[in-house]
Amino acid sequence: MSIWESFWAIIWWFFWAFVFISYLMVLFGIIADIFRDHALNGWLKAIWMLFLVFVPFLTALVYLIARGNGMAERSASAVRDSQNAADSYIRSVATASPSDEIEKASKLLAAGTITSEEFGAIKARALR
Repeated sequence: MSIWESFWAIIWWFFWAFVFISYLMVLFGIIADIFRDHALNGWLKAIWMLFLVFVPFLTALVYLIARGNGMAERSASAVRDSQNAADSYIRSVATASPSDEIEKASKLLAAGTITSEEFGAIKARALR
């Protein structure tokens, strides 16, 4: 076997590895979309899964052609929902109004936990 034959054998192997990994990504995307779609009832989900198991390439191609637009919309909606949930959580945890900070500091001052100089520093920082 010459070096060029082994070189092309390696290139061919990488090509088929790429095709296989791409197929797996499409297959998992389709499976996730089948279970994400609330418009499909259980029987239709089961039928799609059966066809994906027994006729995988043809079923994946048919699914992408028939339901590709809806698949993209559901995926974008899931990303938006996830982003909105993360933003809402960050806002609820990270944001405190200046009046809340001053109120907490005044309670600490009244309890004797902090001095009046520390209270002034916290108040100045909150009002910036």
